[in-house]
Amino acid sequence: MPESTAAQLASTPQEKFALLKNNLQEVLNPEIIEEVLNKNERPLRIYWGTATTGKPHCGYFVPMLKIAEFLAAGCEVKILLADVHGFLDNLKAPIELVEERVKYYKFAITEALKAVNVDISRLVFVTGSDYQTTGEKGAKYFMDLLRLSTSVSGHDASKAGSEVVKQVESPPLSSQIYPLMQALDEEYLEVDAQFGGVDQRKIFTLAVEALPRIGFQKRAHLMNPLIPGLQEGGKMSSSDPDSKIDLIDPPDAVKRKLKKAFCPPKQVEGNGVLSFVEYVLLPASALKNNGTPKFVVQRRDAEPLTYANIEEMRKDYAADILQPQALKPAVTDALLEILTPLRAKFDSDKEWQAIEQRAYPPPPAPEKKKKKEKNLGSRFPGNKAAAEGGAAAPAVEAKPDGQVVGEGAQEVSVGKSTEEAMEKLSVQEGKVTRADGERGRKKKKKKKKKKKKKKKKKKKKKKKKKKKKKKKKKKKKKKK
Repeated sequence: MPESTAAQLASTPQEKFALLKNNLQEVLNPEIIEEVLNKNERPLRIYWGTATTGKPHCGYFVPMLKIAEFLAAGCEVKILLADVHGFLDNLKAPIELVEERVKYYKFAITEALKAVNVDISRLVFVTGSDYQTTGEKGAKYFMDLLRLSTSVSGHDASKAGSEVVKQVESPPLSSQIYPLMQALDEEYLEVDAQFGGVDQRKIFTLAVEALPRIGFQKRAHLMNPLIPGLQEGGKMSSSDPDSKIDLIDPPDAVKRKLKKAFCPPKQVEGNGVLSFVEYVLLPASALKNNGTPKFVVQRRDAEPLTYANIEEMRKDYAADILQPQALKPAVTDALLEILTPLRAKFDSDKEWQAIEQRAYPPPPAPEKKKKKEKNLGSRFPGNKAAAEGGAAAPAVEAKPDGQVVGEGAQEVSVGKSTEEAMEKLSVQEGKVTRADGERGRKKKKKKKKKKKKKKKKKKKKKKKKKKKKKKKKKKKKKKK
């Protein structure tokens, strides 16, 4: 945000505090913030942390645009790239990929902030492992973490992380360490307030209660609402590809996802598309228009609708003046205006592309099922040689004169002349020769069964006829 706009938006402590609270769902211990602003001895210090797990998506614009307002209010802002937290959260970020994901997040967040015209001169990036696990500071951090763990029960630690840490049937111990570290980060980053989503509230409450127990001061906490995902129910999540739009998604993917987004007519609550306008597109337009938000919806057979606040949009949407078929294309156009330069930067930056490949390698291709070799039996000549460890020699060979030679010649040859072949294939003394094979035997069995059935049927018919004749004779005798 330009400095002139920042000065217009917030010059007095009251205006700065109003800007800090704008679009937030809740503020814990606001008196801590007011005290720093009223003294006016130094800038208010705030930190926002993000675990480096899945790829950042458009839901990240909500905290980023709020960070823009913090900077406009004259605050010093630190962005914590919480690599250790990503590893602790049920191994969402494998330890071997953590370093590359930190680099990816720094690239993505920096370019996303630039895409919405945020001045990042007073913005500082900090990697968690730099002070949590490294050098003297890391050793001190570890001892303070142990001290903090003695003042918090396992039940309270689990409860604090229940809405942030991935919930599984048998959670690892790391899920309890996660909220303790997040609380301790406030002390080591030397801030007055921590900023995060409303899903962090239980961790923030734990920090307020637990830090004073080991001699550290409590901090204020600023919470933004979570916008619904693009599908019905739930929030935008890196783990659900259909619920969110990645920062570097190509235009066709952005259009497709917004076209499929849950946006029922007249329904305002739980409408992810409307919420995205409220918390991302309207604030982003304000950064471009000297603090004046503006969102335009083009309509096919009517005048365009222009909005400066979400209340007007909600009223029109509930009254069916603003309809989904007009809203979705308007949101798509406004979002692509932000994402197109970001995507162009990614396409032109070989370093960023290489980091993305290392941080998020494609899953291994599924192994092709190998066909099982057919067991051709011990009589198959090739198997004999294979069993002995040698190469399988040709079993038989046909000569131009019709003669068959080779190891299996006797089994294949049926004679040189027609008469000789007929003799070998004939039935002798009621016994089936080898040349007839299994098929011949099966056919003969079937024929025998059929003959037996026919004989039985004939016998039954004869018996019936005899019975009928006897009955007729008896009737004749009675008549006489």
